[in-house]
Amino acid sequence: MATTDWSGVHPQAIVDPSAKLADGVTVGPWSYIGPDVEIGEGTEIMSHVVVKGPTVIGRNNRIFQFSSIGEECQDKKYAGEPTTLVIGDDNVIRENCTIHRGTVQDQGETRIGSGNLLMAYVHVAHDCVVGDNVILANCATLAGHVTVGDWAILGGGTMVHQFCKIGPHSMSAGGSIVLKDIPAYVMASGQSAEPFGMNVEGLKRRGFSKDALLALRRAYKVIYRQGLTTEQAIETLEAEFADIPEVKPLIESLRGTHRGIIR
Repeated sequence: MATTDWSGVHPQAIVDPSAKLADGVTVGPWSYIGPDVEIGEGTEIMSHVVVKGPTVIGRNNRIFQFSSIGEECQDKKYAGEPTTLVIGDDNVIRENCTIHRGTVQDQGETRIGSGNLLMAYVHVAHDCVVGDNVILANCATLAGHVTVGDWAILGGGTMVHQFCKIGPHSMSAGGSIVLKDIPAYVMASGQSAEPFGMNVEGLKRRGFSKDALLALRRAYKVIYRQGLTTEQAIETLEAEFADIPEVKPLIESLRGTHRGIIR
């Protein structure tokens, strides 16, 4: 990253001299950028934002007022280790979001990909991994060690338990409490969340073919309509859908579960 560009820093912002701001970064009034922070080209930090390090933020992000980015986590086992937060490119992080760094007991890193929308009051806890093109609606809350796959959508007020995995292209209804993994492509709702079919409309918008959608519907029935264990469902899916690439993320989301899947 180039030498810090101070031209976009408001006079009433506080930026640590060791922070690295690339060309075109703007920092609004009353924001604080701490040491060990790197911010990529074109990223806009609004007013009243706190960014602490070690944190790396990519290009062309927009972070809105009163967000806290890269703060130490709320896990009681955290003892001040220099863990990190890494944020990709082209994300929108709205008002009052909180995103915490990782813990050394995991990978030591919280990671957010690119092209994501985090709406107001979203919380991303320590050691979470959020993929690309994810939408976390207002007040969605990720506990520690949660993984969210690409293109997933969590409705407003969704609460996700520690160590859960949210599969790619899946979706939760507002107010859902997620205590187990949501497999790829599956829609979930309830307290605790239960499966309600495949996210067909979302997949159509993303260009999935009719044949792929038909195969995914059939795969869903294998998992949820035949009374199979997760292991048995994986074996059946691998045997019946080996040549259909769209089913592979679904199989992988079943294979990687530690807390079990929603039923």
